[in-house]
Order: sequence, then structure tokens, then C-alpha cells
Amino acid sequence: MLYYLFEYLEKQYQFPGATLFQFLTFRAAMAVLLSLILATTLGKRIILFLRHKQIGETVRDLGLDGQQEKQGTPTMGGLIIIMSTLVPVLLFARLDNIYVILLIITTIWMGIIGFIDDYIKIFKKNKKGLKGRFKILGQVVLGLMVGATLFFHPEVTMKDKNKSIITEKFEVREVEGKEHKSTKTNIPFFKNNELDYADLISWIGEGAQSYAWLIFIPIVIFIVTAVSNGANLTDGIDGLAAGTSAIIVLTLGIFAWVSGNIIFSDYLDIFYIPRAGELIVFIAAFVGALVGFLWYNAYPAQVFMGDTGSLTIGGVIAVIAIIVRKELLIPLLCGIFFAESLSVMMQVSYFKFTKRKYGEGRRIFLMSPIHHHYQKKGYHESKIVTRFWIIGILLAIVTIVTLKVR
Repeated sequence: MLYYLFEYLEKQYQFPGATLFQFLTFRAAMAVLLSLILATTLGKRIILFLRHKQIGETVRDLGLDGQQEKQGTPTMGGLIIIMSTLVPVLLFARLDNIYVILLIITTIWMGIIGFIDDYIKIFKKNKKGLKGRFKILGQVVLGLMVGATLFFHPEVTMKDKNKSIITEKFEVREVEGKEHKSTKTNIPFFKNNELDYADLISWIGEGAQSYAWLIFIPIVIFIVTAVSNGANLTDGIDGLAAGTSAIIVLTLGIFAWVSGNIIFSDYLDIFYIPRAGELIVFIAAFVGALVGFLWYNAYPAQVFMGDTGSLTIGGVIAVIAIIVRKELLIPLLCGIFFAESLSVMMQVSYFKFTKRKYGEGRRIFLMSPIHHHYQKKGYHESKIVTRFWIIGILLAIVTIVTLKVR
């Protein structure tokens, strides 16, 4: 909103300093500062309110050290992240940008699903919360909305690089690249690192491009569902999900910056995505909210994010990655989420298999998700979280390196 206000003041009255709001870097800096301030100041008030209303975590006895000390710790702290993100975005971002609109919808949609889940757990005293099929349905609907918008919306385009051609008169002429719809994405570590989803149904014949949504939308649905559930599983010990997510989102911010800048995208030989630069404002606000939330969520946690936060975080990360055409990097960049999800799938599958075969279920890990395995081995949760953050930083660096390593 402030963007439009100062744009008007600058055009009509040449208001001093109004042009600052035309700069993406300035608005991103203001967004991250405001989100940090909101998360730390508003967060304290929300925690006191949650305590007053006795909205606390009900901890299942899993035999972990220090577990019972967390009993009654305020949950639903994801509201801090959501509010601290949306306020700066509404103030500093361009609200006519389709990518910003998609991320606002994602934040609210996943926040509502997570809030309902937490509400059922706390107020209805149902430890299982929202039934799994309804969670999945909500994630599928979001994936359907995001996939359909990215495929059909006219402003979701890529732009060809400018080319220099030699005319018949042997003169060099610069030809500006054109914007066009595309279902292409990046494949990491390969020289010709482009994959067109339309090629996967090229066997249809002519006009296959028109039916690429049959491949693209289901892939988007799968990614949104997988990443949001991965973030949800990661939220098991103090500071793990928030810290890991901040690293991931900051890395995606670098990709959004270079993809939305015609000079950097040309230098790095990656897709130039018009209007994607505006994502930086949302990402800056989101990172600030996550770091501010860590102020209260670091060990020993004063508040838990609950599904209100974890599902929202996963959904936002998935949508940003898809927008900047880096969804195939998710297994690498979100390696912590992937490992957490994989440990659960391996544990459950092996337990069921051995129970059928031997009549007694056996386990691969002492407990899953994998962070609980290390707790069972006697590691303090602060050490586990710090080491997972270090791994997350290493994965982020390798992900950034893929910009040039092919």
C-alpha cells in the first residue's frame, strides 16, 4: 500500500524521498526490519495471550529427556510468523503482482488449515487433530490453485534473451527478447539444464503444449503436499523448523533475485522471469518473521509454532521454488525436510514389512522422525538443532553453486 501512496506523492507533488519506494532493495530492507520488529514485539504479546487462555502443547510421552518440561508451552505460535509476514508485505510489496498474490493466498490458506488442526488438538482435546485426509485435501486444493494460476495466468511468463543479429547491410542490430508462456524448468548439474514439461507428453503430437497442464499441475500438487508435510515433520524440537526454513527461504531469495534481474539472469545463463523480482519483498518479510520467531522458539522454547506455522512454512517454500523454476532443487535445498520425511516412510514401511514376515515389527531408527533418533541416542536437542542448521547451510551453498556448475 505504501508503494502506491508514495508513487502517487512522487508523481503529483515530487514528495522528497518518495522515489525510494520504487527501489526493490529499499522495500525489501524495510520489510525485513518491520517483520523482525513485529515478530519480537508482537510475539511477546501473543505468547502472553496464549498463556492466559491456556493454549498449551499437550505432549505425548515418548520417553525423551526433557519432554515433560515442554508440557503446557504455548502453541499456535505460527500466528506470529503469519502476521509478521503479511503486514510488511501488504505495506511494501506491489499487490498487483501475481506472484505476491499467490504467496499471500498460500500463507492464509495453509495457515487456516494448520490453525484448524491446532484448534482441534487443543480445544477439542483430540491429539490427532484434523484428520489426515482433510489436511491432504487442503494441500491438494492449494496445489491445484497454484498450478492452474502459474500455467494459465497471462502474466506468468519467461522472457527470451536479447540477441544481436547482423542485417543484410552488415549492420549489428539488437533484437529484444519476447515474453512468452513456458512450462520449462531448470535441471541442476546438467549443461543443457532445461526441462519442458510439455516434452513429457510430446507423444500426443501437435498441440502437446496446450495439454502440458496435465503434467504440470499434478507435479505442483505433489510438491506443495510433500514440502508442507516435510516441514510439519521437521517441527519436533526447539528451533529446528524455524531455523532450517530461514536458511532455505533466504537461499530461494537469491534465486528470485537473479531470476528477476535481466542482467544477472543473462550472466548466469538462467531463465529471466519478468516480475519475479517482487518476490524479494515477500521473502525478506518471511525471513525476518522466521528469525524473529526464533527469538522465542530457540531452546528452551517459550512458544511452539504448531501446525499453524509448519504447514504454512512448507507451503510457502514450495510455491516460491516453483515460481522461480527451481522445484527440482527441492530435494537438495530442503534436504533436512527430505531426510525427516524419508526416515518416517522407511520406519513405517520396514515395521509393517517385518511384522508381516516375522510376526513382530522391527525398526531401522530408534525413533522417527530422525531428529528423535538422535535424541534417543542421548544428544541434547540444542546440539541436534545446531548440527542440522550447519547441514542446512551446506546444502544451501551447494544449491547456490548449481547456478554455475553444470
